Amino acid sequence: MIKNNNNSSSSIKNHPCKKKPTTLLLLLSLLTTSLLLLLRLSQNKIILITTTTTTSDSDHHHRHKSPGLGSNPCLGRYIYIHNLPSRFNTDILQDCESISRPKDKISMCKYLDNYGFGPMIGDGVSVDSRYSPSWYATNQFMLEVIFHEKMKRYECLTRNSSLASAIYVSYYAGLDFRRNLRRRNVAERDAAGKEMFRWLKKQPQWKGMSGKDHFLVTGRISRDFRRSSVNNSLWGTNLMLLPESQNLSFLTIERSPTSHNEFAIPYPTYFHPLSTVEIRQWQDNIKLTNRTVLFSFAGAQRPSRSQNGLVRTQVIQQCKSSCKSCMFLDCDVKANGCDDPMSLMKLFESSVFCLQPPGDSLTRRSVFDSILAGCIPVFFNQGSAHKQYVWHLPNNDGEYSVYIPVKELRTGGKSRIEEILRGIPNEKVIGLRENVIRLVPKIVYTKPNRYKPDGETLEDAFDVSVEGVIKRIEEQRRKFQE
Repeated sequence: MIKNNNNSSSSIKNHPCKKKPTTLLLLLSLLTTSLLLLLRLSQNKIILITTTTTTSDSDHHHRHKSPGLGSNPCLGRYIYIHNLPSRFNTDILQDCESISRPKDKISMCKYLDNYGFGPMIGDGVSVDSRYSPSWYATNQFMLEVIFHEKMKRYECLTRNSSLASAIYVSYYAGLDFRRNLRRRNVAERDAAGKEMFRWLKKQPQWKGMSGKDHFLVTGRISRDFRRSSVNNSLWGTNLMLLPESQNLSFLTIERSPTSHNEFAIPYPTYFHPLSTVEIRQWQDNIKLTNRTVLFSFAGAQRPSRSQNGLVRTQVIQQCKSSCKSCMFLDCDVKANGCDDPMSLMKLFESSVFCLQPPGDSLTRRSVFDSILAGCIPVFFNQGSAHKQYVWHLPNNDGEYSVYIPVKELRTGGKSRIEEILRGIPNEKVIGLRENVIRLVPKIVYTKPNRYKPDGETLEDAFDVSVEGVIKRIEEQRRKFQE
């Protein structure tokens, strides 16, 4: 064996011309293998960079830049969710019977089903197929749950708060308020909000900008959180008047007109589609709807001692006096007229115009139900929509709605509303309806697991709200740094 090896070695030495090609081949083989390995590693690195949503700290410098071609689509869009103690959100849901009121015909627990959308409407057989399976009996106060469920599946979440463009506080302030509604002691009503801020102020994320990069979503109107007195008989909590609240951005279904840090976002409707295709199909359906009613109103009487109550009284009276042109759906508790979501939707779908007078407050969920039905909203107060929902509705309210000043109701006679609406040219009506139907995607909250193919640009109410609050916080950040 040793002898053979020596012979072999000797043979190679005796033939130097054979050594060169062998050595070259080995070197070329090693070089090729190394290049392939480097290329493979490089490809893997590129894939990792483009698919991850939680990037390295090196991206911190670029977090607020607009995504360009080939860049990370989450740059400038990262959101960090505070891991609040459960007593501020999920425990409230576990105690759902406490958020039901004696007058509620259905337990609030039922409305927590399906990501907060509530029970599904119909079974697809007994109900018009257009209303299934993406239609739900959604309660108007469920926005906090709906928003949180969608945020938990947001495509640009980060666990590294230093990368976040905004920080979400998932406190269910509206449901907590409803749970404590009957408490006479205001200190008990205010306790959870104060405790929540004590917790937040201990977190490192708060200290950077003192909460100016934080936002909170409420499913009730601003007035419910602006009790300025310790009088036990007064309504609401003082959450939005606390010193810490002045730094937060609040997203709410109705903002205070004097507030600098509140932004109104749409009430939830009954429609929660899974895809863009469903939204487009619904838009096509309502374009072809036969509208046999000139105008309609769905609502209940309000006390006439208030300005809003007087306006509503006038609206109901004029609708009844125009019985051939107007349909009135009584939503009084005893009337039960509005208990069925589909009765409401079919009324709005059959109407050219939908009257939207103020009620308990300036805004109404019905505004968004009418837009969803392709019905042109008619407002009697400029604070009911276009001064509220600046992120979701056009700046020019005349593009999608009709405004009738209150004085027209008082001095124009008992059929003034009908006269004004009949006086609008047909071409104008068609244009208004087309603009209303275009708004549908921006006023619906799609399912949290919504299908989003690559390149999809359609934004729902959640997407528009997130984009709006990130821009707002970026403005706050620039001021803070100056």
